[in-house]
Amino acid sequence: MDCGDHIRSFQFDDSEIKVKMDLKDKKVLVIGFEKTGKAVCNFLLSQNSGIKIKVSETKKSTELRREIQPYQRKGIEFETGGHKIQSFLESDLIIPSPGVPPIPPIQQAKKRGIKIISEVELASRFLKGKVIGITGSNGKSTVASLVHNILKHRVKSHLAGNIGTPLISFAEKSTADDVFVTELSSFQLEYIEKFAPEVSALLNISPDHLDWHGNFSSYLTAKIKLLKNQKKDQIAVLNRDDPEIWSAKKQGPKNIFAFSMKNRIHNGCFLQNEWIILNTEAEQKVINIKDIALKGIHNQENIMASILLGHVFQVPLDQIRETIISFKGLEHRLEKVLSLKGVDFYNDSKATNIDAALKSIMSFHKKIILILGGRDKGGDFSRMKNEIKKRVKEIIVIGEAKEKIIKALGKAAEIKEAFSLKEAVEWGFEDSNPGEVILLAPACTSFDMFDNFEHRGRVFKQEARKLFKKNRIHQ
Repeated sequence: MDCGDHIRSFQFDDSEIKVKMDLKDKKVLVIGFEKTGKAVCNFLLSQNSGIKIKVSETKKSTELRREIQPYQRKGIEFETGGHKIQSFLESDLIIPSPGVPPIPPIQQAKKRGIKIISEVELASRFLKGKVIGITGSNGKSTVASLVHNILKHRVKSHLAGNIGTPLISFAEKSTADDVFVTELSSFQLEYIEKFAPEVSALLNISPDHLDWHGNFSSYLTAKIKLLKNQKKDQIAVLNRDDPEIWSAKKQGPKNIFAFSMKNRIHNGCFLQNEWIILNTEAEQKVINIKDIALKGIHNQENIMASILLGHVFQVPLDQIRETIISFKGLEHRLEKVLSLKGVDFYNDSKATNIDAALKSIMSFHKKIILILGGRDKGGDFSRMKNEIKKRVKEIIVIGEAKEKIIKALGKAAEIKEAFSLKEAVEWGFEDSNPGEVILLAPACTSFDMFDNFEHRGRVFKQEARKLFKKNRIHQ
């Protein structure tokens, strides 16, 4: 099969989709008023179809006054400082922002049969163009960014979803020529019904967000929805080495491209003698891993997935190769900050689950001083024991999960408790020797001490730079 021909021949049946999402005179409740919530409100306001829009927010009105006033003038009602059950039960449609947990009002509305959908589901009912849906426990942002860079010189590519602009923001101005490279979280996929991207990519699955989903089975079910919703003539790019993903392949489309670090692949990408090989109609060398700027074995998997997504859209291999070579990665993802007296500082604040932290640790052959901790997501820290014994000289723990981490890893390495990230960075440098690494790979969310993982990463970098400046002054 020629995947490029398949992509070019696909067309949306827009008239059928729009009939199924009739918003006329509906009472719509938007939960949360951050980037996604605002984008949903903007779209609903553009419909001019008598929609009654209400926003429910936990933030107080004093925190939101400037932001909500323009929307109030346009007729949107706001309830702030908490969620009222009545607002949920009197709605015809509820659209939670990503990350809003399954709070009791949502659960009660669901029991009443009230429709609850995510923003990407709403967008899919109105969007023209083609969607690439990228999900996984780790690597989504890196792959989405790299694929967008690969495609943008060839097609009208847009970075959408968690890392880019909310997909709904494109709905009114989209055309059949647009391609939306969309990062999708399990939170978004939890509330999809018919959303089916022309091309999906499932990168990996490991326990994550168990505090939100309740258990691994529910988390996995949300992720696999992306595959199950696709039509048989659409395309999926799957990790052959991930048993959960590979066992679900029969639930998805018939057109499967695989990538593997372990096995030779007949329709996809694999690693052989330090070369990433693309094997579809014939084997072709794409790039030597020595030419990849991104650190870590997991990023070799991310690059394989990106190559396949570029190939599906018929981007020439030399252009794919050039883009990969020039791609330096994203902030807060195994990002080298600086070197000080032979000690390297790496910021992997985005390693918010145990599997991501493990992959971060396994990226180094030097001894590591590891900063762990934050708010626990229900993971099993003992899974890290073996690699920590082999690679980690010292663990410095921070945040709410300190006691759980100490209990799980106390015998794997020397552990210290720090009361701030500043203290952790300073102690780490005091205890380090030339040729070692200070690594922030928390395996936890940041919300106990910081606004988000970006905030945590910025603080880590600031403290590292303060040490650098201080040591330069005293030299």
